[in-house]
Amino acid sequence: MHTVKQLFDLKGKTALITGGSRGLGLQIAEALGEQGARLVISARKTDELQAAQAHLQARGIVVDWVAADAARDDDIARLADEALATLGRVDILVNNAGAVWGAPAEDHTVEAWDKVMDLNIRGLFLLTQRIGRRSMIPRRYGRIINVASISGLRGNVPGRMETIAYNTSKGAVVNFTRALAGEWGEHNITANALAPGFFPSKMTSGSLARMDMDAVCAGIPLRRLGDDGDLKGAALLFASDAGKHITGQILAVDGGVTAVA
Repeated sequence: MHTVKQLFDLKGKTALITGGSRGLGLQIAEALGEQGARLVISARKTDELQAAQAHLQARGIVVDWVAADAARDDDIARLADEALATLGRVDILVNNAGAVWGAPAEDHTVEAWDKVMDLNIRGLFLLTQRIGRRSMIPRRYGRIINVASISGLRGNVPGRMETIAYNTSKGAVVNFTRALAGEWGEHNITANALAPGFFPSKMTSGSLARMDMDAVCAGIPLRRLGDDGDLKGAALLFASDAGKHITGQILAVDGGVTAVA
């Protein structure tokens, strides 16, 4: 019988987090690292990864980084190779890297559509497949956390956001998570998704800047945006033994937006 403290303990576990240098990915890295997991974080920009590493190390977290573009097949292969060489295995995979593109559906370019899809779902699939095949399935253990969005659960409020490729890609992440949970459950691998609502970040700064924040918050039951601690508990639940019997689930962390939409 494990205590609650033991169920949430990640000492001895390893985690690979894409998009881990800032925003939601860095928040999740803090949560997993503070509970004892050894980390590899990945993003495209070396300077941001170095800054994130210093930030995490100051919290006593053991962390390495790999600069890679999660939309490029060769970078994904190299990321998996280097993460496995550094960690020995990957117990927890957090697929957080993502991109958004704002444009009316009738004017959305194919190039922008492909950019969003290649990163948000194709790259996620390829990395998960590689880590699953090389580490999780042979060891019969894995925790996969995909960062989706409430944009993948519903449409946008008219006149507020025009992000059809992003919404479509995050909807794909939702059902990818469910399908993978069904296939890989027999290997003792769980697959779950977080669906954040409105969180300020570099990626969303352009969209949020065009919105009336008072109006946005008025539509959120808790009357505020997400902050730099709001994903930590949910991520830890999915990553730890506390969530070992939870798979194929999509958890909205949105202040109640989808409860009333």
